[in-house]
Amino acid sequence: MAFLEELVTSGRIVDLMLAFIVLEIVALVLMRKFTGSGIATLPLLTNIGAGTSLMLALRADLTGAGWTWIAFFLVAALVFHVSDLAQRWQPHVGE
Repeated sequence: MAFLEELVTSGRIVDLMLAFIVLEIVALVLMRKFTGSGIATLPLLTNIGAGTSLMLALRADLTGAGWTWIAFFLVAALVFHVSDLAQRWQPHVGE
């Protein structure tokens, strides 16, 4: 249990998660490039950017970074989230 506690409290768990996210992005972009199917790059990055920003806010808190870094990453998450919603927004078509 000490290993897991250190992994979390040091913020290294977030580093590990970020490494997996980078691998995920590379895999999805390559799949799109070579197969023509999958998620377009911009929607992929705005969606993943929101979650990544939240993870960076968590890491900032776990490592004792100042409140300004936490606020910065939370605002970044909001910007990515709103961008993602704007891309997905569909106009209402009358019934």
